[in-house]
Amino acid sequence: MKASPAERMKALRVSRETLDKLEHFAALFQKWAKSINLVAPSTLEDLWQRHIVDSLQIIRLSPSPKTWVDLGSGGGFPGVITAICLSEFSDGWVHLVESNNKKAAFLRVALNETGARGSVQPIRVEQAPSVIPRCEAISARALADLSQLLDYCAPWMLADGSKTVAFFHKGRDYQQEIDKAVSRFQFDLVKHASVVERDSVVLEIANLSRRTK
Repeated sequence: MKASPAERMKALRVSRETLDKLEHFAALFQKWAKSINLVAPSTLEDLWQRHIVDSLQIIRLSPSPKTWVDLGSGGGFPGVITAICLSEFSDGWVHLVESNNKKAAFLRVALNETGARGSVQPIRVEQAPSVIPRCEAISARALADLSQLLDYCAPWMLADGSKTVAFFHKGRDYQQEIDKAVSRFQFDLVKHASVVERDSVVLEIANLSRRTK
């Protein structure tokens, strides 16, 4: 049975206005997904739980308005969802980094039609620090292993005086990625259990530094 708007709003713990924007985004997503590959086709039927609710975890872990960089935004998860939630505050911003032109076009439409607080940077992840010199938080979902993600984040997180915090969705093999990453980096780590996938987590990383040999 399909959840009513009131039931969905209560379950997601969002305002009516934000729910309307999320539902509009979901409709746009389903339309565009018919012609371009935004997520794995096998997950489309469970769009709300697998992707939207999963993405909402990020803003709940760091709810105060801030400047975000969302790396490899793809179909908008979690970047567009974060940007939609920020519209409640009229503050904060999400830079969505996506080099695929078709996906970038979708992201622009999604941000524009939902009134979300974000913009699209149609560049490679490696180029992002030169275009976005500072940020307070970074997110990424299904982009790369943890070591590679920390390489991407290093220009922001290793800058003098940086207090940038990163949030990464990770699946059940996340501990192997952590073990590999700690051979090259030191960092403070908090593991947040996923509300969507059993054995999955959101890794919160702060105070990054490189290990010296």
